Amino acid sequence: MLTERKITLQQTPYVKCATIYSDPEVEPRAHILYFHGGGLLYGTRTDLPETHLLTLTGKGFIIIAFDYPLSPAAKLGFIRDDILSSINRFIESPDAYTVHQLPYFLWGRSAGAYLCLLAAASGSLIQPPLGILSYYGYGFLTDGWFNVPSRYYQTLPAVPESCLELLPDYMHADGPLDTHYSAYVYARQTGCWKSLFYDGREKYFFLDFSLRNCDTLPCPIFCAHSMRDTDIPFQEFQALCQKYHAQRFIASGDQHDFDRNETSPLTGRLLNATLRFLDTCLL
Repeated sequence: MLTERKITLQQTPYVKCATIYSDPEVEPRAHILYFHGGGLLYGTRTDLPETHLLTLTGKGFIIIAFDYPLSPAAKLGFIRDDILSSINRFIESPDAYTVHQLPYFLWGRSAGAYLCLLAAASGSLIQPPLGILSYYGYGFLTDGWFNVPSRYYQTLPAVPESCLELLPDYMHADGPLDTHYSAYVYARQTGCWKSLFYDGREKYFFLDFSLRNCDTLPCPIFCAHSMRDTDIPFQEFQALCQKYHAQRFIASGDQHDFDRNETSPLTGRLLNATLRFLDTCLL
């Protein structure tokens, strides 16, 4: 039986909450700290499909989904530090979330996976996770995709720059599709995506906010990706897997978040592969 509980972690500089998913009828085995996707510009912590929640909690994993502040109101340095704070706060005070003293994993989808990888690479975690689940994540390891117009997004109706006016100018964590997604489409159509979440020097972006100078991670990683992903090039996935000897799951289609289709056999195979990775890390 899936249960969920929302807790408030802080009120300033933005309201940060977490949602805890568990199955009280199953013996707990580990925590999974989850961070959502959305290109750092949109998304919500409650975006996990029910199939994912039922599958993982049914196998004894307690999922804790966290808020984080969105760009452009928050820049990447602040977002990274906020992610580190969420993880380290959990490590220091797990009883604020659950009554179980268990190991933990990190799980992110798209931008959330990038943030998990960045946190692990920073060397600032009090205790490293047992593993990282990267669903269509990235590390800015390859060139020619994140700071140039996207051919895929340019096939969509043009979005005007005025869409940015819909975004709150104060720090916030909830980015609904109807108000925030157009900003991401605009950013990818025009090639200005990076400038919306990072305003520092180019050199320091690659030094501080890519994985290019991180040769090893403190734990194994599981990476899933579509071969013809329309958002994150397959070459980025290949570079990530090669650099960190990741366990791979490759989907043959072109949908970025291919697991959104809960009834697809592909989603079932992905979740089964995810469970095998988690089980191996727990041995």
